[in-house]
Amino acid sequence: MRTADVIDAIVAHGYHNHRKETHSEAMSRGILRDLRNACEPFEQDFSEGRIREWLDRSSGVGRERKADLIVAEPKVESSLPDLTGLRLCVENKSVVTAHRNRTNRYDDLSDLVGVLHRQRPDAILVATVLVGLSSNVLNVPDRVKPNLEPDDFESSVLPRLSTGDESLWTEFPRAISRNSANAPERTFQHFRALPTRPPGRTDLVAYDFVLLVPVLIDNVNPPRIARNNQFGIDPDEEYRRMLEQICKAYTARWHL
Repeated sequence: MRTADVIDAIVAHGYHNHRKETHSEAMSRGILRDLRNACEPFEQDFSEGRIREWLDRSSGVGRERKADLIVAEPKVESSLPDLTGLRLCVENKSVVTAHRNRTNRYDDLSDLVGVLHRQRPDAILVATVLVGLSSNVLNVPDRVKPNLEPDDFESSVLPRLSTGDESLWTEFPRAISRNSANAPERTFQHFRALPTRPPGRTDLVAYDFVLLVPVLIDNVNPPRIARNNQFGIDPDEEYRRMLEQICKAYTARWHL
């Protein structure tokens, strides 16, 4: 599963920062690369310059709403996207540190699908959500890093994060965010309520795919995709299905 790019990005950064776009950019780049490898019509249009990608750019809908990844036709003699030719929009979310944020992240995705459909009903819309299964998460961005001098954090804490150094739990007890035992299941149920549609139904106000990825990320132990989980989710198979669904929709809308 190439969403392992996300895990690699967290390891490279040292920890999962829910305030930054580190995981989102890695997810977007991985999806784009794998889609180009797996979908001949998509790759053909890319290679011939009919479409290009932009990261963290305005999607052309809402109040200057940015999208994590957009694929669109480029404007003539410009480096900017022609959003009247938008073909793919990917939004990446995570619910890792505090599952109470699931409602806000869900609302973000729910609002986007409605607004985008009014503007570009044939654009392919994909949502990905990392769902944390860890019961305890060391909240580094909000409760560890801000309380230390920058040099102290960089030298004495950052090298120990995501390495399995259990002393971090006792060193920063007030930085621990606790997730209830049923929080992940409730989060999965919440995002499964997002509407989805088959490749040929551009009339439906829905996502073309919603990828839910169970992960074990606590910023103390090495992060990993939770391939063995109690929710019956096969992350590798779901990722393959997502690429297949995007390719079918792309082919149906622009290559038939």
